[in-house]
Amino acid sequence: MKILITGGAGYIGSHTTIEIIQNTDWEVISIDNYSNSSQGTYDRIQNITGKSIKYYNLDLKDLQATEQVFKENTDIQGIIHFAAFKAVGESVENPLMYYDNNINSLNNILKCQAKFDIPNLIFSSSCSVYGNIDQLPVTENSQLAKAESPYAYTKQIGEIMVDDFIKVNPNLKAISLRYFNPVGAHVSGLNGELSTTTPNNLVPFITQTAIGKLDCLTVFGDDYNTKDGTCIRDYIHVSDIANAHVLALQYLLNNPPHQRHEIINLGTGVGVSVLETINAFEKVSGVKLNYTIGERRAGDVAAIYANNEKAKKILNWTSKISLDNMMLSAWKWEQFLAKN
Repeated sequence: MKILITGGAGYIGSHTTIEIIQNTDWEVISIDNYSNSSQGTYDRIQNITGKSIKYYNLDLKDLQATEQVFKENTDIQGIIHFAAFKAVGESVENPLMYYDNNINSLNNILKCQAKFDIPNLIFSSSCSVYGNIDQLPVTENSQLAKAESPYAYTKQIGEIMVDDFIKVNPNLKAISLRYFNPVGAHVSGLNGELSTTTPNNLVPFITQTAIGKLDCLTVFGDDYNTKDGTCIRDYIHVSDIANAHVLALQYLLNNPPHQRHEIINLGTGVGVSVLETINAFEKVSGVKLNYTIGERRAGDVAAIYANNEKAKKILNWTSKISLDNMMLSAWKWEQFLAKN
């Protein structure tokens, strides 16, 4: 069975590819334009798994090129759609780039899903769809607040697009997975988050500061109404996220065609502050981090963490990797990059 992964050279896409190769008999096909990744990721996947995959270098906004992939691979049974820009701050500074890329690429994937009758879709969504929400932890039925960034709004729109699309295509099925905060790297330390620009997420900032790539880490605000004044997030290991995608696709494959569009949170259910994350890194690495407290960053919400009961019930999934091991794997990856 062939599975198409868009953004397959990216952070979560590459770890999901590894998970699929190591735990199923599915064949992975990847699409990526390397706008925030590298073709070398496929070599790392092969080093870890011992297997190579078929991949295409193309932009999903090019419908004709995207359709050609489906014409060449007529037996694709599922699509896992990761490909999107994901930096909150960048989306605030350049909103049209995010609307153009994230929405048009999804639109073309949905067109292809219908045209080539691909029965199953997993859509990469985000906890950012909840906005600044008062009631924590958030459930899938929590009322969505106003999006705090154009990135978050593209995920809100994306879920609506998938929902409307599935309603008029009764033979097709979808699950939108709302990730909380993926961090860490493969346990081997041979694959992790590879940003072609300055990192936008906390953990790469931490590890790059610790290794000396960056002089200092800025903590964006310490005056939030939280336990230590810094933002609270639900950090989850990327391999746990990857495992959830395999279970979600298996769920769709094993359920009848009239199954509706499901929305499922992926998180640990535990809120961790920025300072607690820094402390965990310092403990496992033995490195004292150089950081300062700065102003709040536009687009950030104060606190968010998941109610993950639906994932447990439907997918039989829970996160397994601790915060300390998340930080340790991220540090191993940063050290690997420094040596290579």
